Amino acid sequence: MATDLHRTVNPSEPDPAADGTDGELPATVRVQGLSRAFDGRRVLDGLDLRIAPGEFVALLGRSGCGKSTLLRILAGLDRDISGTALVPRRKAVAFQSPRLMPWKRVWRNVLLGLDGAADRARAERALDEVGLGDRAGAWPKTLSGGEAQRASLARALVREPDLLLLDEPFGALDALTRIKAQHLVGEVWQRHGCAVLLVTHDVEEAVLLADRVLVMDGGAIAHEVDIPLARPRSLTDPRFAELRAGLLELLGVDTAAAAA
Repeated sequence: MATDLHRTVNPSEPDPAADGTDGELPATVRVQGLSRAFDGRRVLDGLDLRIAPGEFVALLGRSGCGKSTLLRILAGLDRDISGTALVPRRKAVAFQSPRLMPWKRVWRNVLLGLDGAADRARAERALDEVGLGDRAGAWPKTLSGGEAQRASLARALVREPDLLLLDEPFGALDALTRIKAQHLVGEVWQRHGCAVLLVTHDVEEAVLLADRVLVMDGGAIAHEVDIPLARPRSLTDPRFAELRAGLLELLGVDTAAAAA
């Protein structure tokens, strides 16, 4: 599948091929030599990244390693960088905070930023998909944390993105609501077939959802781990536990000491 890509940064550089004509497989995201500095400190340092069409990628790393900075760049929210980043024109992002406008009803929040006249039916279809169809006319302040996060996901899905960017979307949820939200995202991804980049601190979440897990360190992708587990995945599968332990070690966590 060829993806309609456009440049988000450094327009003076030549575009790499977006359709695989450079001898590589087509990609939804193509990043080369991406760097970003804040007050002289490099947060991203020559980072390279490719995400295939329909691939679910999780991004792990210590706090401050640049995960959210990378996601903001791919979302087009940060352009003060060097390097090359190609992303689809149709992209959407959901953050840890749902960022709903309290003076707009839920269905109007779902349509925020879209061109054209407000189409409540379109918003309600997206809300139905995330199990929130009966709350379309509600005010955001009446939603629970999990409902607000589902409304944020509906706002992303209504854009029919080729790339869905998720910045720790479950971080503020309680354990049970988090599990339900993880399953919902997995189901939505399989139905829509879009590429997903999930930024998370939760190793278990990464193994549960992703096709591939990337570990950031030193402003670049330091490690890459394929997750060859069939879906749906079970936390009790010995292979799941092995992958989780391996990723924790890559993150510098002493799993033997933690288990003692």
